[in-house]
Amino acid sequence: MSTDRGQKVAVITGASQGIGAGLVEAYRKLGYGVVATSRSIAPSADADVVTVQGDIAEAATAERVIDAALSRFGRVDTLVNNAGIFVAKPFTDYTADDFAAVIAVNVAGFFHITQRALRPMLDQGSGHVVNITTSFVDHPNSAVPSVLASLTKGGLASATKSLAIEYATRNVRVNAVSPGVIKTPMHGVETHATLAGLHPVGRMGEISDIVDGVIYLESASFVTGEVLHIDGGQAAGH
Repeated sequence: MSTDRGQKVAVITGASQGIGAGLVEAYRKLGYGVVATSRSIAPSADADVVTVQGDIAEAATAERVIDAALSRFGRVDTLVNNAGIFVAKPFTDYTADDFAAVIAVNVAGFFHITQRALRPMLDQGSGHVVNITTSFVDHPNSAVPSVLASLTKGGLASATKSLAIEYATRNVRVNAVSPGVIKTPMHGVETHATLAGLHPVGRMGEISDIVDGVIYLESASFVTGEVLHIDGGQAAGH
């Protein structure tokens, strides 16, 4: 178990599978301690990975996650807001429960943990927040009606720029990654051919494509307020 209080620390939400699990692995390879959270995350055999089970939409979960980072590692250097819900339906078919669930995870989840993570970052004089959005924000598609994704993840894209400017002089950077459709457990194999066709390059993205983008932003000290599209050309057109 590391006792180096100078070890950098990343907090990753939605970390039990898919992009989140890939991010945990990538930050460990960089030597970071990691605090990984999701509803169902299992304990890790890696002493430098602390797992916290909980609903990211609840302020109490955010409190426990950041407390775990500070008590175990003594700092928070990076927060990746990866947890998210995507519900594709015609607008008039959305239920009140759909609306509440998407707002809770995509907006309240971001708010609670980002606010708590920024405090130690500002105290230590450095930090980085990365928000995972969706390229449907920039290119609505009639084949995939998803207003709630645009409403919530579009808000995250705007908040990314606002926070970046608010903290630009305090050595805390805020960026976003805007993925296309990525091969994760969320998408059954039978849907892959259709989903590939949504991208100008003719394929879905891989988890590694998104992870590589986040790690690029981690090292890009002159980049803040950026929304990095990793979407096979979707944001450019079709």
